[in-house]
Amino acid sequence: MQVILGVIFHFIGGFASGSFYIPYKKIKGWAWESYWIVGGIFSWLIVPPLAAWLTIPGFADIISHTATATLGWTYLMGLLWGIGGLTYGLGVRYLGVSLGSTIILGLCSVFGSIIPSVYYDLFPKEGKDTFTLMMHSEWGQMVLLGIVLCVVGIIICGKAGMMKEKELSADKTIAQENKDYRFGLGILVAVVSGILSACFNFGIEAGKPMADTANQIWQAAHPGQGNFLFSNNVTYIIILWGGLTTNFIWCMVLNARNKTFDNYTDKKTPLLKNYLFAALAGTTWFLQFFFYGMGESKMGNGASSWILHMAFIILIANTWGLVLKEWKGVSKKAFATVIAGIAVIVISVLVVGYGNKIKPEKPTVKAELNKPTIKTNQ
Repeated sequence: MQVILGVIFHFIGGFASGSFYIPYKKIKGWAWESYWIVGGIFSWLIVPPLAAWLTIPGFADIISHTATATLGWTYLMGLLWGIGGLTYGLGVRYLGVSLGSTIILGLCSVFGSIIPSVYYDLFPKEGKDTFTLMMHSEWGQMVLLGIVLCVVGIIICGKAGMMKEKELSADKTIAQENKDYRFGLGILVAVVSGILSACFNFGIEAGKPMADTANQIWQAAHPGQGNFLFSNNVTYIIILWGGLTTNFIWCMVLNARNKTFDNYTDKKTPLLKNYLFAALAGTTWFLQFFFYGMGESKMGNGASSWILHMAFIILIANTWGLVLKEWKGVSKKAFATVIAGIAVIVISVLVVGYGNKIKPEKPTVKAELNKPTIKTNQ
């Protein structure tokens, strides 16, 4: 039952992530940088502390008592993830919801699984898995097989993207409907986004002492009731501050360069609707991680939870791509090619998830550091 609940929570989170960009398409008369940062203020500044306040009494005390190094690494991962999130928006803009999300999230799942092991090969740390260990273990070989499959799927999707670009350029009417579609630039930012977006998962790991503290406080007040569903909500605040920093600076640069600061007060545009749709997009975006944390607490396997989360987002994003007719006017061959590529990426994500599932459990060691005494109202 716990696993079923975990899958349901991950599906809801995947639906939120795969759907958040849709409200942005309803915004009229604003430049991309304007609606992206307005939505981002809700995603990264307003909603996360509100969610923590509703679910974790004393969350501010947990943050204030956390070691500076922990906060610094968590924030740094947020900064890097922020670049990935920024380029995610650009990748979806230039490639469409379907193709852009598939390539970015496929890469995100790959690098989220493999980068830490490469790092720990270079800088060994007790209890951490290395790339060498993966090469010589059954679970590690399964993960690497999934990564190879993901690369194959991305190549197939790239082929479909080139076919689409060629066919769209031959039809001026369809090309006008897809005026933002730019495969070359889109694939570049998609690769950058896929690599750096994996830093969110690293940020969760870096900020784990905060989540552990929240979990310990909750378990003390609710003995015998398992893990706290919302323990990650305190960690998200620090990660998302990093993401806000990166995105805010870049969007302000674009506002200045493109002379689009007047978007925020331009009465010629439907201002109220624009702000509401941006707020809806930003809030929906955050809900993916709200439910991700709930799913992870039920499934008890962070790596497999991350992979399952990615798989659901890919499926939902591509469903929206079909609903929005992003492949309208292309040949059956091009459409079949992208479907094949998506299928291979989804299979690769599931293979990586299976590899993490069969990974032997390590003995749990309680850390002696970072055990603050927190006053709560529970």
